[in-house]
Amino acid sequence: MFEYFRPTLQAPSLDLISVEQLVRDGIRGLIIDLDNTMTPWNDVNVGPKVAEWFIRVKDAGIQACVVSNNKKRQRVAVVAERVGIPFVFRATKPRRKAFKAGMDLLGTGQKDTAVIGDQLFTDILGGNRLGLYTILVTPINDHEFIGTRLMRRVEKLLVWMMKHFTSVKPFSPKIQ
Repeated sequence: MFEYFRPTLQAPSLDLISVEQLVRDGIRGLIIDLDNTMTPWNDVNVGPKVAEWFIRVKDAGIQACVVSNNKKRQRVAVVAERVGIPFVFRATKPRRKAFKAGMDLLGTGQKDTAVIGDQLFTDILGGNRLGLYTILVTPINDHEFIGTRLMRRVEKLLVWMMKHFTSVKPFSPKIQ
């Protein structure tokens, strides 16, 4: 069970994920979370480093899309448009349907799609349930939806349990 919560990689932020490593690992499509992964929670501003990272992704021939549980279509659309990618809103992650919708937008499959997000119980669990390559990033900031704040406490407990009660290591950082 714990293996569903273990990301393939871990990175301090979206812009520090090695595009070269993604290419080496055969990734052609990225399903990327919005809140606290691309932008601060409930914000539409994409930082300059993240915007530059998206240019590097496109230059490498990798497609990307936003898959967000956010219910505000307009907000998700504004951010996606700023980096020039399609989007799925009201995704209901970790349900498989959300990730399949992202892969349909990208025209990619299980072997060449990565999921990037800041939450174990939505992004990583959902991607791992489909056997996708998953990357956990540190949240941009502490300001977030109240439900997410509560889940962060459960995530910390889960990571502690993985360290102390299983042979499954919680994270295996390989970002270069």
